[in-house]
Amino acid sequence: MIPYLDELPPEIYDGILTHVPRGERQQTTLSLTRAIPRSPVPLRHLFECIRLKSAESVVHLYCRLRGRLEEPRWVNGFSLETWSVDADVVVNLVNLLPRLSRITLFVGSDFAPEHMEEILEKPREALSYISLLCREQLIISFSRWEGSACTGVLVANSGKQGAYFDTALVALARWPTANYPTLSIVQDPLDAEMAHKHHFAQPLVFFRLDAIHTLACSPYLRSLTNLRLRIPSRQVASFIYSSPRSIPGLQILDLSTCNVRLTDVEALAARFQQLTHLIIDECNITRGDAEGEWSNVGKICALATVKAAKEREKKLKAWLEARAVRSSPDPEVATVPEEEVTPARRARPGRRGLAIATISLRDPPTRMTMPVIRTNIVVPKVRIVPSSPTLRSLSATTSALHKDKHDAIRAQFKRGWEEGLAQLTATRSRLSQSWRNGTRMMRIAGDQGVEEGFDGLEDVDGEGAFYGRDAIRNPWPVPVLCLAGAGPNSVQHVDRCGHAAASCVYDI
Repeated sequence: MIPYLDELPPEIYDGILTHVPRGERQQTTLSLTRAIPRSPVPLRHLFECIRLKSAESVVHLYCRLRGRLEEPRWVNGFSLETWSVDADVVVNLVNLLPRLSRITLFVGSDFAPEHMEEILEKPREALSYISLLCREQLIISFSRWEGSACTGVLVANSGKQGAYFDTALVALARWPTANYPTLSIVQDPLDAEMAHKHHFAQPLVFFRLDAIHTLACSPYLRSLTNLRLRIPSRQVASFIYSSPRSIPGLQILDLSTCNVRLTDVEALAARFQQLTHLIIDECNITRGDAEGEWSNVGKICALATVKAAKEREKKLKAWLEARAVRSSPDPEVATVPEEEVTPARRARPGRRGLAIATISLRDPPTRMTMPVIRTNIVVPKVRIVPSSPTLRSLSATTSALHKDKHDAIRAQFKRGWEEGLAQLTATRSRLSQSWRNGTRMMRIAGDQGVEEGFDGLEDVDGEGAFYGRDAIRNPWPVPVLCLAGAGPNSVQHVDRCGHAAASCVYDI
């Protein structure tokens, strides 16, 4: 006899709902409970992944969960997707949920820095994903938002005086080390047409960018692999790559809409040893689409590790020389004359005639003496082998919209990348010969820590460090160059581009 639908055991419903996509599981569970109200549908799926899109739903959920013990523990993901909401209710609601692993918040004008500090004050052990989307801090009168379009009258260019969220990043930086793979901080860019019409500048969400450096170097981001940081027109890249302690395991980096220069691209590719996807849409790293511009980009990406190795080698050499001087038992000190320096005479106005005197009755310049240390110190010669390039895709925006021009740009990029690889291969070949002749060779380890002395370095153990394991087949393939942009565009994305990789990580 075939049982009725409402007679199925709860295990069957549980197995069915686990195959429903996470974003649709809540609505599917709700539909089942309404269609067959007497069925034993597990209600935990109703609370497992919550997405709220109105201020009223925030209040209703808070009233439902307040005072309950079991239901708040069912909530695994929480997403607030509305700009107009009572921030105090949101704070109270989030603090009711002890087992959150994913948080997505639309930070509108009702949020103050104190609200974000309270949400992020206590570390959450289960949290693996956090996304903060910051709306432009604008006072809007008699208006409403429909997607990205605004109708109404803008009456001011600042929602709250001094409402900067630097302290939110500092609060995150104080969390202990944890398995924390994904972080997303996005500020909506100001609409260009609206800004020009009303003479508005991009509002500031973060006043000082030092907090980004503090967060990037914090123990809590040691395991971070995916970072999306979009702060329009701000130079944030240097605060990410300036320290060797910054996010050692970074693989996907999205700095779209930021002020990113070509030198920043080079530094990012050099600093992060596991970076595979770099997304810099609307950053304008080139001055245009002229011949050779994108060839230079490809060459810089390929040679970034060469420059990093040279700079690290200089620091190591200076450290070895300083250590050798300090450890010298009996340096020989000699006194030698310094170069004669005659003070410059003050120029006087007027024409110079032929009667200007050619001799001077002033005292002759004195000779200065200074001690010079002469030692027989021998500093060991150590060379740093450039690391292999890890970049697999670069997503950028260009003014060329036609697909035929994109193909030409990709050809330029490929040519520059291959030229850079040729120089990298030649550099490694020379270092390989020096290694065979007895010169000590080292390479930068994955987790660099600090760049002092031999910290973050390891000795070369064989020929593979100079040529790579896959040198014969295809050592370093040309990164995928996607020029489609992040938004809807008539130009198709390239297969295996950074946009596709990021879409698998971020919910919005």
